[in-house]
Amino acid sequence: MGEGETKPKFTIDPNSAKFKLNEIVAKHYKEVQEAKDRGEKIGWCASNFPQEIFQTLGIKVCYPENQAAAIAARGAGQRLCEISEAEGYSNDICAYARISLAHMKTGETPEQNMPLPDFVLCCNNICNCMIKWYENIAKELNIPLILIDIPFNPDYEVSDAQVDYVKSQFLAAIEQLEEITGRKWSDEKFKEVMEISNRTSRAWLEATSYTRYTPSPLNGFDLLNHMAVAVCARGTVEAAEAFETLLEEYKKAVKEGTSTFRAEEKYRIMFEGIACWPHLRATATGLKSRGINMVATIYADAFGFIYDDFDGLIRAYCNVPNAMNLEHARDKREAIVNKTHAEGLLVHTNRSCKLWSGFMYEMSRQIGEDCGIPVTSFDGDQADPRNFSEAQYETRVQGLTEIMESNKGGKD
Repeated sequence: MGEGETKPKFTIDPNSAKFKLNEIVAKHYKEVQEAKDRGEKIGWCASNFPQEIFQTLGIKVCYPENQAAAIAARGAGQRLCEISEAEGYSNDICAYARISLAHMKTGETPEQNMPLPDFVLCCNNICNCMIKWYENIAKELNIPLILIDIPFNPDYEVSDAQVDYVKSQFLAAIEQLEEITGRKWSDEKFKEVMEISNRTSRAWLEATSYTRYTPSPLNGFDLLNHMAVAVCARGTVEAAEAFETLLEEYKKAVKEGTSTFRAEEKYRIMFEGIACWPHLRATATGLKSRGINMVATIYADAFGFIYDDFDGLIRAYCNVPNAMNLEHARDKREAIVNKTHAEGLLVHTNRSCKLWSGFMYEMSRQIGEDCGIPVTSFDGDQADPRNFSEAQYETRVQGLTEIMESNKGGKD
């Protein structure tokens, strides 16, 4: 390129899955704001609250967890956390919660704005600590809290008794939302939403499974970025079409031997835990620079739900990773490790996520022994940048690399 010439601006193909998925997220926030501006009641919603309920009722909601992840990835996590800490919230509680509570106080966050809620929807199948977070929002804003309690399951199967217990809460939540918003439930509309949600989930789960190919047609970190759509728009035709496009792109990449992982794939690992959003570049680069591709994670598949009817919907939401016992959770992860031929396990000991990280020490030990792969961990946080050391991360990843190299016979 000659002197004075400027590099052409990169534009994303509007027919690509990446473009479509980005558009869905932008549209999601835009539609919630427009609904608020029209005077409609809008909500804040936990990531594993059954989205089929408000999709069927035609209610707009947004997700504090998605917002917090976006804010953290854009470099504003510490600023928002410090606002909450100045209000008296301990820095030991979840950084997503601190960011959300700070946004509730300020009402404006340029890094990822969203309107304040008229009600909050909480489901504890992803985190019991979330109940206190949502209780505080409801109390501070003097708005209703709708809570669905899904108990931790000590068994492998979801029992009929558990379905009955949770079903009564699903029905009560529908009645409460009808009363708050004036919208009415329709069984026909639910069937339509169910079909779309299943279509979306099938495409998403099949796309994530393409990491089983060697080399993988995708950089595993791509899944962490695409996952927001699986959370917020699973019941929309646009999401189904975007994930079907993504699946076709992966099929084509396998056929042509291409990949979005921009390096030689020397090693394949499972990454355990939520992404370290404030340091996404450092964590991704630390792997890519050593030829390590993340091909396995339980986190992405946690937002794909396949079911046949209303009771099946309840069973699906009772069977998410954070609501199952250690042995069941371990077996699901070992199946992923074996399917993707992962050669190592890198665990993010997430200061924000006490539930996830608490039983991970024993679970990762068992996975390592059963699958015959090395395990290492690093300290970090999903949204508070102060809880991560790049030097420690580099040391741990280097150690993991050397063991995987040794297991290969030192050929790399």
